Amino acid sequence: MSAWLPTAPCTPGACVSVAGPRTALPHRVLRLAGCLAVLAAGLLATPLVRALAWLPAGRLARWWARLLLASLGVRVRSTGAPGRREGGSLLVANHISWLDVLLVASVRPGRMLAKTEVGRWPVLGPLTSWGGTIFIDRDRLRALPGTVEEIAAALRRGQRVVVFPEGSTWCGRGGGRFRPALFEAAVRADVPVQPLALRYLDGDGRASTAPAFVGEDGLLASLWRVVSVRGLTAEVEFLPQLPPALFPGRRQLAAAAQRVVDRRRRPQEAADPGPAGCAACSVHPGGPATGAPVDRPVGVRLPLPAEAGR
Repeated sequence: MSAWLPTAPCTPGACVSVAGPRTALPHRVLRLAGCLAVLAAGLLATPLVRALAWLPAGRLARWWARLLLASLGVRVRSTGAPGRREGGSLLVANHISWLDVLLVASVRPGRMLAKTEVGRWPVLGPLTSWGGTIFIDRDRLRALPGTVEEIAAALRRGQRVVVFPEGSTWCGRGGGRFRPALFEAAVRADVPVQPLALRYLDGDGRASTAPAFVGEDGLLASLWRVVSVRGLTAEVEFLPQLPPALFPGRRQLAAAAQRVVDRRRRPQEAADPGPAGCAACSVHPGGPATGAPVDRPVGVRLPLPAEAGR
């Protein structure tokens, strides 16, 4: 693993817990069975949707994502104005869980940016590939400019692209720095950036870390926690769009997007102090507490051509 990759201080043992109302064991098994059924339906339907261009692919993707979340017992709540529907836009959000991809797709489908390892996952790998996912090789820094240009090309064609610029998942009570490299794509294509704030609440309306997928957490363990929560609600809030023309470059654009997302993250954190071991990431959004690992590159300069935006 390269030294420049983002890291977070969150770990499953210190930051993740299943608090609030829980479901009974039979209910959890039924949820898992329903999840498998929806996944299988998606695998069977995707080639047909790709072959028949007249089918409303975006609407079907939104419906399928909502159905998959519902099978896991997750309710979706959307607030704010999604912005313009026509033309390209770069959607950026804080990153908590593998559920984030489904949550965004359920309200505003677009091409996702994912690490190359996701494309090799069973079942989910083929689905993400067929869905037009743009993959980034996080172990090869030299591949980053090509990925940025691929995103910019998609934006110029009027497509929406969804990225998680923290580059790593956090438990939800804090967050990492928004990496500016991917914002270069919006600058090149001259399309607006749409910030999103993601939150998860349990059945009592309190912030929940059960969906968090952090550290050395396993997908099956995370999935079991999700189906164990009763009344889990996933919230996505659309924040005002940011036109690149209003900022000197990608770094300022990334910082502005992070500020608006951080402001919407604070109410959730204040409502739930979290486990005692979560102090490293719960002091404030936007970065770990003093003494915690710092989420920044180590001695590496991104080889992007638009140096005015550094």
